[in-house]
Amino acid sequence: MFFHALKAPALAAGFVTAMTTAEPARSEAFSVVSSRDTFVSLVQGRELRRFGIRLTVTPDGEIVGRAFGTPVTGQWDWDGGYFCRDLFFGQEDLGFNCQLVQVNGETLRFTTDQGQGIYADLTLR
Repeated sequence: MFFHALKAPALAAGFVTAMTTAEPARSEAFSVVSSRDTFVSLVQGRELRRFGIRLTVTPDGEIVGRAFGTPVTGQWDWDGGYFCRDLFFGQEDLGFNCQLVQVNGETLRFTTDQGQGIYADLTLR
């Protein structure tokens, strides 16, 4: 998917690491979000939160928010059943990645590399 350290390169690396856990995504109790329309219905008018992170993902493809006081911006699109995003943490380019999205109640799980990588759980508020 989105952390804080003292220097810019470490900052970006830490940001990505802290938003994810070190293990592959587990699917128990999570359902795959398979369409853009379903994804938008979940996030529209709501904020995605995790400790120190508040993000808004707009229906028109924008990502805005803050992580530990630093602006987060980006663009997203839905492609082949995946949330594909370009993301910036301050001025640091965190790159492009397509992610599997799953939902369990008020929790959205974003798993990098089309569901093959690490995941971050964010709460809908």
